[in-house]
Amino acid sequence: MISLSNARARDRIDMEMTKIPIGTSDPPVCSICIANYNGMEVIDFAIKSVMAQDCDFPIEIIVHDDASTDGSAEFIRKYYPDVKLIAGKINTGFCVSNNRMVSMAKGKYILLLNNDAVLFTDAVSTLYKEACRQDPPGILGLPQYNFFTEELIDRGTLFDPFANAVPNISTGRTDVGMITGACLWIPRGLWQELGGFPEWFHTLGEDMFLCCLARLRGYTVKIIHTSGFKHRVGNSLGGGKVVTNRLCTSKKRRAFSERNKSFVMALIYPAPFFQLIFPLHLAVLFAEGILLCFVKKDLDLLRGIYISCFGALWSQRKRLHHLRKNIQASRRISSPRFFSPFTTIPYKLLMLIKYGIPEIK
Repeated sequence: MISLSNARARDRIDMEMTKIPIGTSDPPVCSICIANYNGMEVIDFAIKSVMAQDCDFPIEIIVHDDASTDGSAEFIRKYYPDVKLIAGKINTGFCVSNNRMVSMAKGKYILLLNNDAVLFTDAVSTLYKEACRQDPPGILGLPQYNFFTEELIDRGTLFDPFANAVPNISTGRTDVGMITGACLWIPRGLWQELGGFPEWFHTLGEDMFLCCLARLRGYTVKIIHTSGFKHRVGNSLGGGKVVTNRLCTSKKRRAFSERNKSFVMALIYPAPFFQLIFPLHLAVLFAEGILLCFVKKDLDLLRGIYISCFGALWSQRKRLHHLRKNIQASRRISSPRFFSPFTTIPYKLLMLIKYGIPEIK
């Protein structure tokens, strides 16, 4: 892990100062979209980190509150009147929240930001400068740091053969497989071309889908090694992180992750690799479920995560088949090029060797 101690002074957020033009009559250059659900403890930090950005162009902040019950929507309405608030009446999930925000965004560029993420003060200007240099446009991201320890989490992610996210730590690599949806920059025109997030995913895996689809159509997915953001990883769904030298996750997170990751593979993996890898993926997934069920002595793990995943693939088979045909017809790069940010060793195996059987709450 890499510490941020040498950059604390430069990246400290001045919570009392608004540096950017918000609520002006000029059209925004960037629309920063923050999906919020019961984020009363974190949303203030996220919004203030946006308002403390050191940039000289107008932006707008849009927050979609996904039927929170903790009063966070009322808090935003009271203390941040310049923020455009979309207050949902029913909980619809991360994908719908972001699609709604982008549909009303006015900026040329979109920055998707988690409510539990905090931007470095030069984050937006860094992303904008790189976006202006890109031709054709693409998806951009920044290094991700742990909010509490200030240690580096990743510089974008790669994939293993089964579409598990592998943290990229190298500063020598700019093209990556995926930029996390916790802080993802994309031109609004490209978002519209790609169709945004698939709303039937609900939550998790939507950033993987968007980045893989962009790459399949010949657009870059790139990490910028300067600036960054801090993130309370796993705050929204629980788990998804290492705690006291042990991998900790939750049944809900794991169920969404395995299902949506399988959807992405079924839709995006080009032939002939799809026909070779996907059956193996299903076999490995089933074996993993049996092993966890046996070790944990919890049959609900097998039912709630793995059998649920197979059931979802079966129930969505017609949709997946139809969408796959359309997506593969729009492919503009070769299969080897698509798989260039993939590693060969299964990442779950490496995590098992390093941390043992994960704790699943």
